[in-house]
Amino acid sequence: MKQKLFKNLVVFAMITLLAVSVSIIALPASATDLDPWGGYQDQIQDETGLGDRDPREIAATVINVLLGFLGIIAVIIILIGGFKWMTAGGNEDKVAEARKLIMAGVIGLIIVLASYAIALFVIEQLITATGGTE
Repeated sequence: MKQKLFKNLVVFAMITLLAVSVSIIALPASATDLDPWGGYQDQIQDETGLGDRDPREIAATVINVLLGFLGIIAVIIILIGGFKWMTAGGNEDKVAEARKLIMAGVIGLIIVLASYAIALFVIEQLITATGGTE
Protein backbone atom coordinates (compact mmCIF):
# COMPACT_ATOMS: atom_id res chain seq x y z
CA MET A 1 0.00 0.00 0.00
CA LYS A 2 2.76 2.44 0.94
CA GLN A 3 4.80 1.50 -2.13
CA LYS A 4 1.83 2.13 -4.43
CA LEU A 5 1.19 5.51 -2.81
CA PHE A 6 4.88 6.41 -3.07
CA LYS A 7 4.95 5.31 -6.73
CA ASN A 8 1.88 7.44 -7.53
CA LEU A 9 3.41 10.40 -5.72
CA VAL A 10 6.66 10.08 -7.68
CA VAL A 11 4.76 9.85 -10.98
CA PHE A 12 2.69 12.91 -10.07
CA ALA A 13 5.83 14.85 -9.13
CA MET A 14 7.51 13.95 -12.42
CA ILE A 15 4.47 15.00 -14.46
CA THR A 16 4.24 18.27 -12.53
CA LEU A 17 7.96 18.93 -13.05
CA LEU A 18 7.59 18.24 -16.76
CA ALA A 19 4.59 20.56 -17.05
CA VAL A 20 6.35 23.36 -15.17
CA SER A 21 9.50 23.04 -17.25
CA VAL A 22 7.52 23.12 -20.51
CA SER A 23 5.62 26.22 -19.36
CA ILE A 24 8.89 27.94 -18.39
CA ILE A 25 10.37 27.24 -21.80
CA ALA A 26 7.28 28.74 -23.42
CA LEU A 27 7.68 32.07 -21.56
CA PRO A 28 9.30 35.06 -23.30
CA ALA A 29 13.07 35.26 -23.15
CA SER A 30 13.32 38.51 -21.20
CA ALA A 31 11.22 39.95 -18.43
CA THR A 32 11.44 43.43 -19.96
CA ASP A 33 8.96 42.38 -22.66
CA LEU A 34 6.29 41.62 -20.06
CA ASP A 35 3.53 44.14 -19.52
CA PRO A 36 2.55 44.15 -15.82
CA TRP A 37 -1.07 44.84 -16.81
CA GLY A 38 -1.20 41.94 -19.29
CA GLY A 39 -1.78 44.20 -22.28
CA TYR A 40 -5.17 45.35 -21.01
CA GLN A 41 -4.16 48.47 -19.09
CA ASP A 42 -6.74 50.78 -20.68
CA GLN A 43 -9.60 48.31 -20.23
CA ILE A 44 -8.68 47.63 -16.61
CA GLN A 45 -8.49 51.35 -15.84
CA ASP A 46 -11.83 52.07 -17.48
CA GLU A 47 -13.71 49.20 -15.84
CA THR A 48 -12.29 49.48 -12.33
CA GLY A 49 -11.48 53.17 -12.09
CA LEU A 50 -7.89 52.40 -11.07
CA GLY A 51 -5.00 54.68 -11.88
CA ASP A 52 -2.10 54.00 -14.20
CA ARG A 53 0.40 53.16 -11.45
CA ASP A 54 2.59 50.12 -11.77
CA PRO A 55 1.32 47.15 -9.70
CA ARG A 56 4.79 46.84 -8.13
CA GLU A 57 4.55 50.41 -6.85
CA ILE A 58 1.07 49.72 -5.47
CA ALA A 59 2.36 46.62 -3.64
CA ALA A 60 5.27 48.62 -2.23
CA THR A 61 2.92 51.32 -0.97
CA VAL A 62 0.61 48.78 0.67
CA ILE A 63 3.55 47.06 2.37
CA ASN A 64 4.93 50.39 3.63
CA VAL A 65 1.54 51.43 5.04
CA LEU A 66 1.03 48.08 6.80
CA LEU A 67 4.51 48.14 8.30
CA GLY A 68 3.92 51.73 9.40
CA PHE A 69 0.78 50.70 11.28
CA LEU A 70 2.62 47.78 12.88
CA GLY A 71 5.38 50.15 13.97
CA ILE A 72 2.83 52.47 15.55
CA ILE A 73 1.28 49.52 17.41
CA ALA A 74 4.73 48.46 18.70
CA VAL A 75 5.41 51.98 19.98
CA ILE A 76 1.99 52.07 21.67
CA ILE A 77 2.78 48.74 23.40
CA ILE A 78 6.06 50.23 24.67
CA LEU A 79 4.21 53.31 25.95
CA ILE A 80 1.60 51.15 27.71
CA GLY A 81 4.41 49.19 29.36
CA GLY A 82 6.05 52.40 30.52
CA PHE A 83 2.76 53.71 31.90
CA LYS A 84 2.16 50.45 33.79
CA TRP A 85 5.68 50.60 35.20
CA MET A 86 5.22 54.20 36.38
CA THR A 87 1.88 53.39 38.02
CA ALA A 88 3.03 50.08 39.54
CA GLY A 89 3.67 51.71 42.91
CA GLY A 90 6.46 49.29 43.78
CA ASN A 91 4.38 46.16 43.15
CA GLU A 92 6.84 43.62 41.71
CA ASP A 93 4.16 41.73 39.77
CA LYS A 94 3.05 44.87 37.96
CA VAL A 95 6.65 45.87 37.29
CA ALA A 96 7.38 42.42 35.84
CA GLU A 97 4.29 42.68 33.63
CA ALA A 98 5.37 46.15 32.48
CA ARG A 99 8.87 44.86 31.65
CA LYS A 100 7.35 42.06 29.59
CA LEU A 101 5.22 44.56 27.68
CA ILE A 102 8.19 46.83 27.00
CA MET A 103 10.33 43.91 25.84
CA ALA A 104 7.52 42.64 23.59
CA GLY A 105 7.15 46.13 22.10
CA VAL A 106 10.90 46.49 21.50
CA ILE A 107 11.10 43.05 19.89
CA GLY A 108 8.08 43.89 17.74
CA LEU A 109 9.67 47.16 16.69
CA ILE A 110 12.89 45.38 15.74
CA ILE A 111 10.90 42.86 13.69
CA VAL A 112 8.98 45.63 11.93
CA LEU A 113 12.18 47.53 11.09
CA ALA A 114 13.85 44.35 9.80
CA SER A 115 10.74 43.56 7.74
CA TYR A 116 10.82 47.04 6.26
CA ALA A 117 14.47 46.65 5.29
CA ILE A 118 13.87 43.23 3.73
CA ALA A 119 10.76 44.41 1.87
CA LEU A 120 12.57 47.48 0.56
CA PHE A 121 15.45 45.34 -0.70
CA VAL A 122 13.17 42.76 -2.33
CA ILE A 123 10.98 45.38 -4.03
CA GLU A 124 13.99 47.28 -5.37
CA GLN A 125 15.51 44.06 -6.71
CA LEU A 126 12.17 43.04 -8.25
CA ILE A 127 11.79 46.37 -10.01
CA THR A 128 15.39 46.23 -11.23
CA ALA A 129 15.04 42.63 -12.45
CA THR A 130 11.81 43.32 -14.34
CA GLY A 131 13.14 46.35 -16.15
CA GLY A 132 11.68 49.05 -13.94
CA THR A 133 13.08 52.55 -13.78
CA GLU A 134 13.60 53.06 -10.09
